[in-house]
Amino acid sequence: MIHELRIYHCLPGRLSDVHTRFQSITLPLWEKHRIRPVGFWTVTVGPSNNDLYYLLEWKDLAERDRQWNAFSTDPDWVSARARTEENGPLVERIENMMLMPTSYSPIK
Repeated sequence: MIHELRIYHCLPGRLSDVHTRFQSITLPLWEKHRIRPVGFWTVTVGPSNNDLYYLLEWKDLAERDRQWNAFSTDPDWVSARARTEENGPLVERIENMMLMPTSYSPIK
């Protein structure tokens, strides 16, 4: 099992728009493409409260590539993303990390 940690560093004032897009657009499309989110977090105490952290679960990198590419090129996603960014982008930058569990990790 592989976990993908993604961090969205949102533009000032746009985090609520990112939450709305995830809830109403992204998550239903992920379900369609069998993308498995593990959890979503925002920062209460730390360097920035304008970031969204989330974790995805993949069987392997091939599954990740196949399903993520299908999602990212889905015409429904492409048009919805453009529509939600008509007033400008929501995210300044994205960090992306593929995480492998250690031998002593409770999550395998």
